[in-house]
Amino acid sequence: MPKIGMEAERRRTLIAATVDAIHENGFSDVTVAQIAKRAGVSSGLALHYFGSKDQLLAATMRHLLKDLGDGIRERLSGARNPRERISAIIDGNFAPGQFREAVIAAWLAFYAQSRTTQSNKRLLQIYSGRLTSNLTYNLRHFMPREDARQVAEGTASMIDGVWIRQALRDGPSDAAWAIGMVEAYVETQIKYHHDMSALRKVTKVNALQ
Repeated sequence: MPKIGMEAERRRTLIAATVDAIHENGFSDVTVAQIAKRAGVSSGLALHYFGSKDQLLAATMRHLLKDLGDGIRERLSGARNPRERISAIIDGNFAPGQFREAVIAAWLAFYAQSRTTQSNKRLLQIYSGRLTSNLTYNLRHFMPREDARQVAEGTASMIDGVWIRQALRDGPSDAAWAIGMVEAYVETQIKYHHDMSALRKVTKVNALQ
């Protein structure tokens, strides 16, 4: 009889092995045999748990998305105001478990694959929509709704862009550098809209005098 929890543990091990195998061999060239070898199980057992290579890759993507979401929610639970919530969202996107070389390679592979795989595309659209929505909700405390939406899109684009740039860099990932870049953009936008709001109020007062 298998030990209780063994299947869940093997699934996690296979998903971790999938990330490393994609990093080493590329999305298209990775095989179930390579993944199973890394995980220390047979190809047959890997297929027993996931059914096919495509299903294993899809499960890996869902796991990464869940891990990302869990990390952001944990950080949001400790945030005390809208500005801290924005920082929590940014920080969660560069968490140690996510922003590392192998996972970055896997994410880029999934993004590329989403152009031809509708299920992957839908998952990424859900993630992207939630990211923009959460940022917009908190940015509305500092600027009008339409401006908040635009800045949220810019912030999300910066997060994605930093990930791509990191994938092209040699050496270990630098989360502090990445977070600092995105935070600087957000802070600049908040200050700009604060100054513009103050200017409009002054202009309105002067017009009434």
